[in-house]
Amino acid sequence: MTSVLVTREIFPETIERLRRHFEVTTNEGDVSYSPAELSARLEGHAGVLVASGERIDAALLEAHPQLKAVCNMAVGYNNIDVPACTARGVLASNTPDVLTETTADFGFALMMATARRIAESEHYLRAGQWTRWSYDLFTGTDVHGATLGILGMGRIGQGIARRGALGFGMKVIYHNRSRLPAEQEAPIGAEYVSKEVLLREADHLVLVLPYSASSHHAIGAAELAQMKPTATLTNIARGGIVDDAALARALRDRRIAAAGLDVFEGEPSVHPDLLTVPNVVLTPHIASATTRTRRAMADLAADNLIAALTGGTPPTPLNPEVLQR
Repeated sequence: MTSVLVTREIFPETIERLRRHFEVTTNEGDVSYSPAELSARLEGHAGVLVASGERIDAALLEAHPQLKAVCNMAVGYNNIDVPACTARGVLASNTPDVLTETTADFGFALMMATARRIAESEHYLRAGQWTRWSYDLFTGTDVHGATLGILGMGRIGQGIARRGALGFGMKVIYHNRSRLPAEQEAPIGAEYVSKEVLLREADHLVLVLPYSASSHHAIGAAELAQMKPTATLTNIARGGIVDDAALARALRDRRIAAAGLDVFEGEPSVHPDLLTVPNVVLTPHIASATTRTRRAMADLAADNLIAALTGGTPPTPLNPEVLQR
């Protein structure tokens, strides 16, 4: 029977589905594999369901010529060398669409928590420091009627734009690799602008662009210096898009008002300077974390793996040309 590896603990029901088709090796301890451990555990497996961003690169693929499918339980796939997969005839897939609205919900919530200083004020209250009312106690920034800037206007970016425009009367400006069709811009009044204008005019800047070599440190010291001192920055995209060290300095110096971060460079490690500034909301990469959405992600990753190894058509391949070989 064909063997597959699931790199982290996932829903038992999903594992049972896979066992109807394959011999399944699971990660009983739910530990994070080092590259060497992942390579050792891939021995003899034709497919892998990657559940925690494990790196699948050319060297790993070279060491495991028996591998035929790499199925990511995430929409982002910067952990997978897709061209290397394609060159070796390995099907790669991700889980788009099923997490769009949930992630947009979280991105908007994180932006609001950042603007209204919710985490900072909660820490103050829990520490017993709240003894009286004052007119300027944790005054934040309005969300309704403000200018919402979105860097990266894919499905999730558009979901955040709809929430801002239709729910909070926000002016929406955005920058993307390519402009949206007019019929997508019009319902929310979204305006395509240059990156420089986006940085300069946004009251609340939300990052929703994919990570790549070209987007590494897309927001660094120079970009932060162009933002309003009253602006907030929210990152629900990927770590590495923001220079975390530069952001910590900007927050400490109040060059921008606040930041909300769900992703980090080198996560699960967090830059220590971010832990010392009060005006940042930090969450552990949970934007898609609802039970229904995570279950849908696991099921879609399993659908891709089953189809790829049983002669079917995977629903969301990243390199569909492999299927034509």
